[in-house]
Amino acid sequence: MGRDSGLVATRKMVAMAMISAIAFLLAAFVRFPVVPAVGFLRYDPKDVIIVIGGYLFGPLAALIVTVVVAMLEMFTVSGTGFVGFIMNVVSGVAFACTASAIYSRWRTRQGAIIGLIAATLAMTAVMMLWNYFLTPIFLDQPREQVARLLVPGFMPFNLFSGTLNSAIILLIYKPISRAISFSGLMATSQPESRRLGAIIPIAAALIAISGIMWILVQQGLFDPRVEYYEEVSYEIRRFCTMG
Repeated sequence: MGRDSGLVATRKMVAMAMISAIAFLLAAFVRFPVVPAVGFLRYDPKDVIIVIGGYLFGPLAALIVTVVVAMLEMFTVSGTGFVGFIMNVVSGVAFACTASAIYSRWRTRQGAIIGLIAATLAMTAVMMLWNYFLTPIFLDQPREQVARLLVPGFMPFNLFSGTLNSAIILLIYKPISRAISFSGLMATSQPESRRLGAIIPIAAALIAISGIMWILVQQGLFDPRVEYYEEVSYEIRRFCTMG
């Protein structure tokens, strides 16, 4: 019995190490800006892999992988130092742990969808608060100036990221779960949803919403005072292009 439990623990550690490595590679090499005025806000799909790890092994695993990947980013590809590490951990916990915690209690298609919606909203709300407090320190800008970018900049970025991540997760979770089960890295298969087919239209709708949000962000339509938005964001754009 002890040998079997040790084997299960070893398999879980190997799987989590693989998930951490994949998430880090995605964070390092698949990155692109979403809001033109705030150049340091770059989307990367690492949370997709972290949430899948949380679905497979629980929210605590999602937390561990989030911290590991954020630390690897801080010492390698990130230019935001310890502030960036804190923001990555807070964002990852708000999204990945929320989604996986809800799914661990309600392991159905509906549970996955509700968890991802809650995770997107939680991440957006939490990051608005943390950006208000920490971004002025990182940018060395007055808090009032950064606060004016919360709605036209930080909010659409997090909504876009969460929505796109949700769509990708709904599309790829089951194939990845089956592949890991067949590889022997999991002792038993996780409970399956009744059908995958019904998720595809939902994921397609989320991708379409992400595309619409992208267009709105590029056009500056999240703030009716576009000319004032551009004036406020000039210094941040200049900061992001320095060096």
